[in-house]
Amino acid sequence: MLVLLPPSETKAIGGEGAPLDLDALSFPELNPMRDKLVSALADLARDVPASLKALDISERQVDEVHRNALLRTSETTPALLRYTGVLYDNLDFPSLKKIEKERAYERLAVASALFGALKGGDPVPAYRLSGGTTLPDHGSLRTLWKPSLEPVLKSADEFVVDLRSGAYSSLARIPHAAVVRVVTSEGKVVSHFNKAHKGLLARAIVRTATEPKDLKGLVRLAQKAGLRLVPTGEKTADLITD
Repeated sequence: MLVLLPPSETKAIGGEGAPLDLDALSFPELNPMRDKLVSALADLARDVPASLKALDISERQVDEVHRNALLRTSETTPALLRYTGVLYDNLDFPSLKKIEKERAYERLAVASALFGALKGGDPVPAYRLSGGTTLPDHGSLRTLWKPSLEPVLKSADEFVVDLRSGAYSSLARIPHAAVVRVVTSEGKVVSHFNKAHKGLLARAIVRTATEPKDLKGLVRLAQKAGLRLVPTGEKTADLITD
């Protein structure tokens, strides 16, 4: 199975891996666009005011621009250790057993504005780029990514679970994926508990030896983990927070 997680704006700094090697990443068909975007982001970093504006960040976050300038030379670390925040806190990758970490590297993928999609173990540097960004002289990431990312994700011949957020869902449609949204018992979409519950579901997925093959199997897995996942259609389900 393949579980697509949303990324996070915040990233862990540093790492012990060698500098970025696009050939070491999963989904090699994406490398031409990855190379283009890495160069574009590093070039943009030479103009700090322009970078702050394009990335929609403040002067207090100028270190993010400096990290973008070093994309090809800075240390890397596996994607599931690079991304931080509520979802990844609840996934709690470091606490997993060795076999569970191996499953996480295989089953979990992270949607990325810069790299398109990454498997959990792919080594990447720290960077700043959001899915809704429009890069000067290049255009919106949705326009840039859709022609190459959508065919790659559409071609996945395994059970795909889509946990991506809106901006990243727009980069590529996956018609055959099971889409999970987080809601209250009244059916209201929530933001505060959204990422936490997605992290808990991802953790449950990698802690089980037998991966689900369809939405029914995913519902059973979630229930065993104490999560309320309710089917709402053939390819949709709600993860209920209360």
